[in-house]
Amino acid sequence: MDHVAVLFDTDIGSNIDDALALAYLLRQPKCRLLGITTVSGPVQRRGACAAAVCLAAGRTDIPIHCGASSPLLFGPGQPDVPHFDGLSDALKAIAASAVQPTAVEFLRSAIRGSREPVMLLSTGPLTNVALLFALDPEIPSLLRGFVSMAGVFGPHEREVETNCRIDPFAAAVVYEQWRRAASVVGPRVKPSISIGLDVTTRCAMSVSEFRRQTNTPLLQTVVTMADAWLATQEQVSFNDPLAAAVIFRPALCGYTSGTVGVDAVPGSPAAGTTRFAMSPQGPHRIATSVNPAVFFREFSSVLG
Repeated sequence: MDHVAVLFDTDIGSNIDDALALAYLLRQPKCRLLGITTVSGPVQRRGACAAAVCLAAGRTDIPIHCGASSPLLFGPGQPDVPHFDGLSDALKAIAASAVQPTAVEFLRSAIRGSREPVMLLSTGPLTNVALLFALDPEIPSLLRGFVSMAGVFGPHEREVETNCRIDPFAAAVVYEQWRRAASVVGPRVKPSISIGLDVTTRCAMSVSEFRRQTNTPLLQTVVTMADAWLATQEQVSFNDPLAAAVIFRPALCGYTSGTVGVDAVPGSPAAGTTRFAMSPQGPHRIATSVNPAVFFREFSSVLG
């Protein structure tokens, strides 16, 4: 595979997997990371966390832009960014200075101005992406592809995935806008790819094993930032790193095509629930399987 231009939309700072996904993208030799946008809650603090990881990787060239802090219509939101507290005061100041508050317009300009089609990766609530697609409905037809860590599409102990639960309406808008673009433009709009919680949580390891394996300066920065969070966990699920990795290694997962819908009724106890109707020509693809051993080899080979 040739180099892939990637835009990364993330709620880094709440769960360690966003930072791990960013570390993977920064070290993946086939990735040309065009920029990072943050979403949900204190987005400036999330930007500082992203900048801290970039600085640890020796990358001061990555634009970082803050996006929407609140859900579009309703949802619980995310008021805290616990990993920000793990940064030193000096790093907080340096990192925060790199962040610009213009995420959606940045995404639009980067996609339209890129010399090659861009892959959009979302590992947070879909608020920024929904605003982007609403502002410029042509965007899906311009992208090389769209990968999100979102939804639950198979048996799992949790019926609603966090990114869809936090902003159900945004998730519904994104899937619907992609469906509309595919129906209007046709094959030029490739199916969006959703890596759901029922698949990503198969790629997990104990916190003790995770700490043992994080022996590089970049990963040590991630661990230090998330240390207090890790102390409350029994295992680390590589949800977002899997979504990042399938951009470069699609065969890590098996997929099924169809149409995704999201319950976005205010007050509904099922708000954020994703539903999938199988169809060979559907505008969406969901991951249905993963090979964890192969994924971990990929992750380690890039970051080891």
